[in-house]
Amino acid sequence: MYKYVIFLVLIFGFGNVSEAQTGLFTNIANRHTTSLNGKWNYIIDPYEFGYYDYRLKAYDTNNSGSPAAYYNNSKAQNKMDLVEYNFDESPVIQVPGDWNSQEEKLLYYEGTLWYKRSFDYQKSGENNRVFLHFGAVNYIAEVYLNGQKLGYHEGGFTPFSFEITANLKSKDNYLVVKVNNNRFKEAVPTVNTDWWNYGGITRDVQLVEVPPVFVLDYFIQLKKGTRDKVKGFVQLSESRIEQLKLNIPELNFSQQLQTGPDGKASFEFQLDDLSLWSPESPKLYEVAITTGYETLKDQIGFRTVETNGNRILLNGSPLFLRGISLHEENTMRGGRAYAEADALIAFTWAKEMNCNFIRLAHYPHNEHTIRLADRMGILLWEEIPVYWTIDFSNEAVYQKAQKQLSDVITRDKNRACTIIWSMANETPQSEARNSFLKKLIEHTRRMDDTRLVSAALEHRVNSEGVNIFDDPISREVDILGFNQYTGWYGGHPDDIPNVKWFFDQGKPVLMSEFGAGALAGHHGDKYTRWTEEYQEYLYEQTILMMKGMPELCGVTPWILADFRSPRRNLPKIQDGWNRKGLISNSGDKKKAFFAMQKWYKEIMEQ
Repeated sequence: MYKYVIFLVLIFGFGNVSEAQTGLFTNIANRHTTSLNGKWNYIIDPYEFGYYDYRLKAYDTNNSGSPAAYYNNSKAQNKMDLVEYNFDESPVIQVPGDWNSQEEKLLYYEGTLWYKRSFDYQKSGENNRVFLHFGAVNYIAEVYLNGQKLGYHEGGFTPFSFEITANLKSKDNYLVVKVNNNRFKEAVPTVNTDWWNYGGITRDVQLVEVPPVFVLDYFIQLKKGTRDKVKGFVQLSESRIEQLKLNIPELNFSQQLQTGPDGKASFEFQLDDLSLWSPESPKLYEVAITTGYETLKDQIGFRTVETNGNRILLNGSPLFLRGISLHEENTMRGGRAYAEADALIAFTWAKEMNCNFIRLAHYPHNEHTIRLADRMGILLWEEIPVYWTIDFSNEAVYQKAQKQLSDVITRDKNRACTIIWSMANETPQSEARNSFLKKLIEHTRRMDDTRLVSAALEHRVNSEGVNIFDDPISREVDILGFNQYTGWYGGHPDDIPNVKWFFDQGKPVLMSEFGAGALAGHHGDKYTRWTEEYQEYLYEQTILMMKGMPELCGVTPWILADFRSPRRNLPKIQDGWNRKGLISNSGDKKKAFFAMQKWYKEIMEQ
């Protein structure tokens, strides 16, 4: 009866070392949660003194009760006790949030930081189960509750959970999290990026209380190729036969379901009088799944997205993606974005520029960002950080990438706004890389065949001076995405409109990046780098070029706002910021912003 409970015990161990089961929950936003956000005590530990003894043996290998292990939250009991740390006397830091932007001394810190938070908790139902859920921790998290190790998680941008029902006390729980953001070759992303490696507990921490049998996962979307048939599944937490009900009250729709012995119920049904979701009309329906234990609600939009030749079709109509790229950063605060208010600022800017589409670069963004896009009618490209110099020949690296992809698809597969899953950005061709990306594409389509697949690819110039795409992955994706920086990294802005492009894939083409750096308020003529005039002129010239590309179905210039990057060190211009933003780190719009705004308005009026 409780096979899945046994599975959880084996996986999580209730104290044994294990990797967190990411994607354990969908729809955290509509479950019974208690926030653990706020001020946490922290200890900086570059030598990992609180994790290893002097022989470099991990204290938690045998669940050591040593007072030297920071996860034990030890206190000196008498004047002879030797305890060389004290969380309660240590400084505090805000969770969620990165440590780099909160403490000046931690701006460039890469290493280990320990977090500690104490809390009380009383369950609302005696037989209910409680899970500890993290929205994201960058990059490796090792989690301990009341001195017992729950497990670890690798990956800086995906959610994970641990069941803590057996560990939880009604009073005086202490939660300790060891966070390490060191870059290393076998990581995803790997050592080389063009964004700040913000360390810390960067997204919400919540306690999630659920009944003994709960809705683990579900997929409720329009069947591929139809506009009135809904297809999907509901998966319970237990392997058992159970009666379910699926309701959409606004449509007076109710469907009885029954799970199989594996706890899963698959379905397909017709919905009449369905209002389709679109940027112009982002209609969301309340959908409720009712079991004998709970009713779980969600807000779901229904729409179709497909390709026809070199066109993208949304709900059967041609669509031009008036886009922009976005890092998950509050540019004015200069740190990792963590609140819905941060996303609202960025989305409001994008809407002002007449965008209907945003490329979320270069990693999965916060779940509330995706839900906000659903409500505001903004289409999304979601991406995993398979970026630049990934170790494509390493099977363990592939498994990390696939896991991150699985987690973001699991989390966001019911969001109408997400129309493109992206596999990678600017990765060099090789047999190992091609195999790596093909496997990711195949995995994506097995998990979700209702959306499109793309990647930001590179191109080359042939002997006739024409830009061509002979990357084998261009034959595998649904949309051919590519980055180009003519006039900034090579070439002259005057020549941009005459650049020649050739596409023989017969697919929609999306220019996933172009741009130039400019310091807001720095002015000169249009040929002087780093001026707003140079950036504006490059944008105007690139717009002229794009108007001559009949295959083009969208564009996401690089980038909405300036963002921090340790690679960008030109004094008085960059000072640790990538200046390709159309908006400065003080919130000022550069001249190129208005060039894109004007062109997008022209497209809207056609």
